[in-house]
Amino acid sequence: MIADPPESQASGSPRPLRIIALANQKGGVGKTTTAINLGTALAAIGEHVLIVDLDPQGNASTGLGIDRRQRRLSTYDVLAGEAPLTDAVQATAVPRLSLIPSTMDLLGLEMAMASAPDRAQRLRRALEPLDLGDMPEDQRFTYVLIDCPPSLNLLTLNALAAAHAVLVPLQCEFFALEGLSQLLRTVEQVKGALNPRLAIQGVVLTMFDPRNNLSAQVVADVREFMGEKVYETMIPRNVRVSEAPSHGKPVLLYDLKCAGSQAYLRLASEIIQREGRLPAAA
Repeated sequence: MIADPPESQASGSPRPLRIIALANQKGGVGKTTTAINLGTALAAIGEHVLIVDLDPQGNASTGLGIDRRQRRLSTYDVLAGEAPLTDAVQATAVPRLSLIPSTMDLLGLEMAMASAPDRAQRLRRALEPLDLGDMPEDQRFTYVLIDCPPSLNLLTLNALAAAHAVLVPLQCEFFALEGLSQLLRTVEQVKGALNPRLAIQGVVLTMFDPRNNLSAQVVADVREFMGEKVYETMIPRNVRVSEAPSHGKPVLLYDLKCAGSQAYLRLASEIIQREGRLPAAA
């Protein structure tokens, strides 16, 4: 069970909306797991969080217990212009955490929008109402986390065009830096062409195994390459983290005391601290 935030957090002035895209074109790096559990951890410390599921597989939606039959409106409806984003928001079992679910319809979105001049800006425009002060109480979010598909396609482009920053989950494996370099080039291209405010928020190392010499070497290489952009918190390999999605729960609801849950809580705190050091206009 996730408790209410401390009174000082709950009653303090709300944070301005921050939109963070979780992106990595490689699959299996813990991107969706990080979106679900980071969102839950941020909610647990008092933030109001919306997860936007942009992956046609819909794993973030399933991992938060939203059955496919419950997905009346989805990110497809929002990006296709068939429904406003606020109508597609669904509550989850986690207090202060909401979701816009995904369906397989997203697979056809790129073809459907191929000739639309604003095809890369659909999500940014859809999210604009969340910045207004007259939103319903349950939709006054402080964080939007966008779970991108494992590819650099139109969906990911929409996420990068809408986001303030990119959070990169990076598995501790041999080819980690190769994939990271490609993503960094894409971020720079989007920053130059579509979204000048876009920045790398940070790199989070996932599936870290301290018994594995390769994991330690990857950590050293990534920290040398990215410096302070790499979070101190690393997400360990943890069986409870792997089990939780099959129960439709974030790991913090499935087993709060396990190593994975504690790591995501530390990551959320580190992100809040890093966000607090940003210039007011960032």
